[in-house]
Amino acid sequence: MGKGTIGTIKTTGTKDGKTKTIIRRLPFFCVVSIVFLLAGCKTSTKVGTVNVVGAKAHAAFFDSMQKQAFRYETFSARTNVELDAPGKSFSSRVDIKIVRDSALQLSVQPLLGIELFRAEFAGEGFTIIDRMNKRYVSESYAALKGKWPVAFTYYNLQALFSNHLFIPGEQEITPKQYNRFKLKQEGSTAEIQLKDAMQLLYTFMADGEEKLLSTYVTDKSEQYALQWLYTDFRMVDGQPFPMLMDVQLFGKGSPSGQMKIYFSKIQTNTPVKIDTSIPDTYKRVTFAQIVKGLTDGKK
Repeated sequence: MGKGTIGTIKTTGTKDGKTKTIIRRLPFFCVVSIVFLLAGCKTSTKVGTVNVVGAKAHAAFFDSMQKQAFRYETFSARTNVELDAPGKSFSSRVDIKIVRDSALQLSVQPLLGIELFRAEFAGEGFTIIDRMNKRYVSESYAALKGKWPVAFTYYNLQALFSNHLFIPGEQEITPKQYNRFKLKQEGSTAEIQLKDAMQLLYTFMADGEEKLLSTYVTDKSEQYALQWLYTDFRMVDGQPFPMLMDVQLFGKGSPSGQMKIYFSKIQTNTPVKIDTSIPDTYKRVTFAQIVKGLTDGKK
């Protein structure tokens, strides 16, 4: 392996101006997912959403939501990503691999399956490989805490891509933590809210079957926000999964970027290999340099 090698994870599934401001203020997982995406479903049965009919007890609601959450040990999918940002319009194939609670990989392949960017996230840090410019970033989340004052963890990013409810900074949700959520069951959907240590407000919406329909994150001033919508639910291994994820950024109350992720060829609980080896000829740079290059078009 070349320099910067973190290692290889292999597992077998079982049954069971404006841009910089947004980067400072929004949760780090939002920034990471947008930046990196710049660069077969086993059945097509469509699943509808169900209106909320009657209120459930607080604990019973979250018990049901946890049981209904998409179950997998490994996950792989081919996606087509459409990005619309100020001055940029981009469409690309992006392959996604997840080893649950271990690693997540995004491989950006705009043309003929040739990889231009790769991003790997693990429990303690992340690596970005920019093959166009032969450079890479390898950082720990701890090293970035002073620059991005949010309670980000790998597990929160994993939850966004797998349609799961989450608590900022936590690996999982236990029954003892249900009381951290405020639950409102009125109208056709249920509203779930909580705040993190930096007073960012997280709002989740669920339908009458406790399927997660959206995640919305905003700062205290409500000027900057991330919205992650889940639609077009279809059955994957006997479970509903959103085949379209619509991600939107808002700055100063106005839309400032949108990313649509169309899923296909989903497989769960099959062997997945995540390789983070880096060629010796690649130059190590900082995360800030990667962000600057992607936002202003400079290397």
